[in-house]
Amino acid sequence: MDKDLSYGSDYKYIPAISIGSGVGQEVLPDLYCYTVQIVNIAMVGQPDDSSFVLVDAGMPHSAPAIIKETEKRFGEDRRPEAIILTHGHFDHIGAVIELIDHWDVPVYVHQLEFPFLTGKEDYPEPDATVEGGMVAKMSPYFPNEAIQLGDHVQALPEDGSVPHMPGFRWIHTPGHSPGHVSFFREEDRALIVGDAFITVKQDSLYKVISQEQEINGPPRYLTTDWEAARESVKKLAALKPTVAIVGHGTPMKGDDLTQSLDKLVNEFDQIAIPDYGKYVN
Repeated sequence: MDKDLSYGSDYKYIPAISIGSGVGQEVLPDLYCYTVQIVNIAMVGQPDDSSFVLVDAGMPHSAPAIIKETEKRFGEDRRPEAIILTHGHFDHIGAVIELIDHWDVPVYVHQLEFPFLTGKEDYPEPDATVEGGMVAKMSPYFPNEAIQLGDHVQALPEDGSVPHMPGFRWIHTPGHSPGHVSFFREEDRALIVGDAFITVKQDSLYKVISQEQEINGPPRYLTTDWEAARESVKKLAALKPTVAIVGHGTPMKGDDLTQSLDKLVNEFDQIAIPDYGKYVN
């Protein structure tokens, strides 16, 4: 491993898994969703094209599974043009250093996430006191220390374009983290959400394991700004997406997505915001 790259001292395997782990789904011909334990990554690009992008980098120690799945879809010895991150929480960057070492590709993220990816600042500690289920109670076990990607990490362009993802633009959707972004393609109204909203009740261990589909706000135990989170959901709902790959839960499309997003916007306080917790006003 590159000696200039490092995870935090709290980096470790997280023994959490869902029934969807290891399952890939072609959401659109050039949009593929793959579940790594309890989190999704997206692969953007046609399967017969050597040019593709990986969005997010899974759970700790998941690099072999991610590499195997990319080779299954795009061919052996193929590598993405870049890794693009929705944000830097542990379950979205868990294999990023191993993937950089293996592929030697750049990583792009919003400028506000830089402190967490260049060793300067730890994320706020997960909130085990927040209203929720067993996963919330387990959250202090999750890594939150800054990692060091050095000059391998670059800022997303200020003009909203996404490197190597033509047609997509990035949208700043903070709340879950300061520099959280989502990706939207106007042509077919495809949306890669990250954790701005999800389709599973992520603080409930049973629902994480079973992947029972229901619209929800961002994971409660790691969300620190609920006002910003509400505005981010409104911003994404206004785009009227036809299909969405979320960070947690199964992809959602069509009328189910439209109606669920409308419900989340209208009932955000009841559905998303916990009744109590150290990050709740």
